[in-house]
Amino acid sequence: MATRRTLEFLDGQKIKYAVIRHSPAHSAQEVAASAHIPGRSMAKTVVVQIDGRLALAVVRADKEVDMGLLRAVAGANFVMLANPSEFVDRFEGCKLGTEPPLGNLFGMDTFVDSDLSENEFVAFNAGSLTDVVVLKFSDYRRLAHPILAHISAGAGKQLKDLHTAQI
Repeated sequence: MATRRTLEFLDGQKIKYAVIRHSPAHSAQEVAASAHIPGRSMAKTVVVQIDGRLALAVVRADKEVDMGLLRAVAGANFVMLANPSEFVDRFEGCKLGTEPPLGNLFGMDTFVDSDLSENEFVAFNAGSLTDVVVLKFSDYRRLAHPILAHISAGAGKQLKDLHTAQI
């Protein structure tokens, strides 16, 4: 079930949204397929370390976070994927890997790839393996206050090049 915290946050901000239940899925592309949502509209949330601070990087389901681009956008010296042990307790009520792209709800900056802003709607994990929230991207932007920038690479790029970036 979608986390109460996420839904209360949306309700408290008077955001119109829909929750779609689907069969259990783990990757963003699997979630999109299971929920019958185009991959270009499904947001994949990645927890990263930016100069030692946790942040969220959000890209389309069919893309990967380009750590070099994210480092440049953040004006950081060092960016890397966060280890789950660093954030397992940070996302109250969420299953690991289903963190919603609402960094402000969890005290983190949120960087969103500009490709997602081209869609009228955005869908994202709602804290469980079986629930997706769908809302207008304009509402998401107003709610989450993300930093919009180009931070993605095509899914074909080698992951080893994407895990860490430093000067």
